[in-house]
Amino acid sequence: MEWLEVSTENCTVQRTLDLVGEKWTLLILRDAFNGVRRFDDFRRHVGLSEAVLAGRLRKLVEAGILRTEPYREQGSRTRNAYRLTRKGRDLWPVLVALRQWGEAYVGDPEGPVLDIRHSECGAPVRVVVECTDEHLALAPTEVTARPGPAARPLA
Repeated sequence: MEWLEVSTENCTVQRTLDLVGEKWTLLILRDAFNGVRRFDDFRRHVGLSEAVLAGRLRKLVEAGILRTEPYREQGSRTRNAYRLTRKGRDLWPVLVALRQWGEAYVGDPEGPVLDIRHSECGAPVRVVVECTDEHLALAPTEVTARPGPAARPLA
């Protein structure tokens, strides 16, 4: 069976994009990775309306990507802070890869807005694709992609 003969209804890329593929959702996740926790801080920094932000945060919590943690400032009502779960933290390489591509092709000539470096040695961080035998930095021409065990014929 060839790729064009395979139904994509069960595609994990499609499922992932259904969950986190919307621009505002990715920007919320970007900010969460950079320490933003509170609703008002997300709203102010990302620039979303309250209704849209509330919907995106609710979706991320329901999906188990973010979790809520109640907090209360003196004289105010209890509110929720948003923290990444393990499932959410596992999206970090995706965001770093998007940032890496963006810096290469649509970046500001003056340099990046965010500089990500390895804490231990200070070197810039990058995303690479490797196989399970640890062959690093594989290019698309060095891999074979074929329908997997869940592939179904196109109807």
